[in-house]
Amino acid sequence: MKVEMYGTSRMQEGHKANEDAFIIGRGETAYAAVCDGAGNAEQSAKRVLQLFEKFVREARLDDLVIFPTWRKWVTLLDSSLLGGSESTFLAVAVLEGRFIGACAGDSRAYLRDNNGQLRIITEQASKQRLGSGQAEAFPIHQQASRGDLLLLMSDGAWTPLNKYRVQKILAAYTLKHLADLPGAILDEASRAGRADDMTVIAMKVLQD
Repeated sequence: MKVEMYGTSRMQEGHKANEDAFIIGRGETAYAAVCDGAGNAEQSAKRVLQLFEKFVREARLDDLVIFPTWRKWVTLLDSSLLGGSESTFLAVAVLEGRFIGACAGDSRAYLRDNNGQLRIITEQASKQRLGSGQAEAFPIHQQASRGDLLLLMSDGAWTPLNKYRVQKILAAYTLKHLADLPGAILDEASRAGRADDMTVIAMKVLQD
């Protein structure tokens, strides 16, 4: 599958470090992940992403497409932060016609299908963060078709926006370049100020 992906992040107003972090992988396997460190935790989010990137790089394709692999990774990431700062985790790969991944914590994924319907696909995820020793991997396993758009958002980005406002932004950017969309979402989320770090990744399927 051919996938286009862009992301952006902004710091909380008055802060000198961004506790959010994200990665985008555009190699043979297309993937993206967002982490939100908790409480002076700039390094915890980056540590999680470094380990996750290593997991993906070393995994076989057969392992990537099954949820038990992602659940094991969340358990390992949870253990890696024990006794230190915590972090959310939201990661998705696009494989064999599917979005597959996992969520732990309160970051959120929105899926707009090629019919224009928008829904939250991580609403039932556990709020327990990595590093709590109790993080549970919520499964992401959705069909991916041409035109489908997936948004990965930290809580600083999605909390100021309801679903209607997200849908309205998406409608306005239908004919614009996808690279502009994450910034547009953060502009809207920032209208009342940035009370938290905020991050958005947009992933769009261009070809089945």
